Amino acid sequence: MRLPLLALLAQGPAHGYELKQDLEQLLGAAYPQPNIGQIYVTLGRLEKSGLIDGEEVEQSGRPNKKTYHLTDAGREAVQAWFEETSEEPRVRDEFFMKLALAPRTGLADRIALINKQRRQYLNTMRSLSKLAAAEDRDNRVSQLLIEGAMLHLQADLDWLERCQEEWERPQ
Repeated sequence: MRLPLLALLAQGPAHGYELKQDLEQLLGAAYPQPNIGQIYVTLGRLEKSGLIDGEEVEQSGRPNKKTYHLTDAGREAVQAWFEETSEEPRVRDEFFMKLALAPRTGLADRIALINKQRRQYLNTMRSLSKLAAAEDRDNRVSQLLIEGAMLHLQADLDWLERCQEEWERPQ
């Protein structure tokens, strides 16, 4: 949440609710909606670390609101974030750990685990398909997010098939 908030503040000053709305509008319903409490806690931490500055803005008849803007250090952090590549492929996969350990424990069957996980992925794909159909077609970011998630799920389903073939093969 830290770096996306900084990136939004690169556009200009904003308060917490504006940042929440910007994220929701940008990412659509496919992305887990940010909690306003989490946003304000993160903004407080960013301010303490010198990446943003906050300024109280008076409002007539309503409580004051705090508007935040990037500091030079915050702008540098956002630029560094955009220059970094994202994480490497998953090699610490919890499901694969279950598959690897199942025969040693005698508590689970690998093929049953694969079938259960496959059902979960297929249900998630159906949910994403419904979400894509309901999502605003003009929100390309949200559509691409959903499409990317579905492509990852398809790759995971293909990988499950490969695992099943490997463990069904006679040793």
